[in-house]
Amino acid sequence: MENNIKKGLIFGIIGVFLIGLQPVIANSRPSIIDPYIFAAFTALIEATIFLPLYIFERKKLNSIRETKPKIVGKIDSLLNGWKERANIKLLLIIGLTFTIVPILLYIGYELAGAINSAIILKSEIIFALLFGFIFLREKFTKTQLVFCFLLFFGLIITITQGFSNLLELNIGILILLLSVVLFTFIHTLTKVKLDKNELFPTQIIFIRNLLSGIIILSIYLIFFPLEDLHIILKPKNFIFILLMGLDYGFSLFFWYKTLTYIQIGTATIINSLTPFTTALFSFIILGYAFTIFHLIGTFIMIFSIVMIVREKEIKLD
Repeated sequence: MENNIKKGLIFGIIGVFLIGLQPVIANSRPSIIDPYIFAAFTALIEATIFLPLYIFERKKLNSIRETKPKIVGKIDSLLNGWKERANIKLLLIIGLTFTIVPILLYIGYELAGAINSAIILKSEIIFALLFGFIFLREKFTKTQLVFCFLLFFGLIITITQGFSNLLELNIGILILLLSVVLFTFIHTLTKVKLDKNELFPTQIIFIRNLLSGIIILSIYLIFFPLEDLHIILKPKNFIFILLMGLDYGFSLFFWYKTLTYIQIGTATIINSLTPFTTALFSFIILGYAFTIFHLIGTFIMIFSIVMIVREKEIKLD
């Protein structure tokens, strides 16, 4: 058990650094690489990473099916659940949604800045509780509600730098919040199918990125000539696309590996540290300043996330 916890912590910490790098890589790319082509090819790289993982997991499930006849029904559901009409529709919805989400993220990163972006993404837990209540009938406590408001307060302190620019609306912040709403909503719908053992993680990630990459690239080629793709063939440009695809893909892999060894509550708390790694990389690579208000707001948000997760675990016990 102790060894599993150590493995979970190692995977979680690696994941924190990888996730923390994402806004920095996105904002470091040459301006000639627009968010659309960037989203298309990073998604295709992620699909390439998860294809062998998906195939490996299917082979593993088939192996378990042969050796453990008592759970044949569950294994058959995991292997063939995607063929159900409702699940095909869901996978298409996931693919279409994640056609929009990465574009919104890359635009939002650029407009809001890497550090603010990392902090805004931590608002996911608020929408996860809201959508869990609406669609999954998951109840939340008054304590969780209080700390959701506190988390939002910490977010406001950060992005307004202590309310000094409260009236200055940054459209990038709104774009990022919209992307958080969209991907949290999809994660909520996906959780239902995961709980029913009709789909499994590597399958969903592979299909969503494959569909996303193909759709974005197809739409791009309708409006722009094929010759424009020469932009990504230049090594100095392609390296950023490759880095983002590898970073995003492996961050997802390490997230699921973390969940393999430790509870989701603990994993969520570890993941809440990503603003600090983003701030570190932003300072080193982009020269961004990490202000006292970033620090105060981040601490408030992390404390709120810890309390929300703790309350959830108490409720489950």
